[in-house]
Amino acid sequence: MAKKSLIERNKKRQRLVEKYFHLRQSLKKEMNQTLSVEEKWIFYKKLQALPRNSAGTRIKNICFITGRSKAYYRDFGISRHTFREMAHACLLPGLTKSSW
Repeated sequence: MAKKSLIERNKKRQRLVEKYFHLRQSLKKEMNQTLSVEEKWIFYKKLQALPRNSAGTRIKNICFITGRSKAYYRDFGISRHTFREMAHACLLPGLTKSSW
């Protein structure tokens, strides 16, 4: 089980990404449309002025049940351990254990 502080920190990052998403995208779009280096530098400085945690790459993929960051399945949002337990308990619809 991950520490509560790590889980809360990740939630805070997700909120910041959602808050600054449109501003960040518009700055990037304008920066790519300009041709002069000076104007690009101005947009680059504006991007740098935004909070670091507002970048989407700073969000860590963690299991929302256990907080485990390794062996994470994006489709389900859980780790492989939780996935296996939930599949055996028939909590994930449409999944069957394969046997051959």
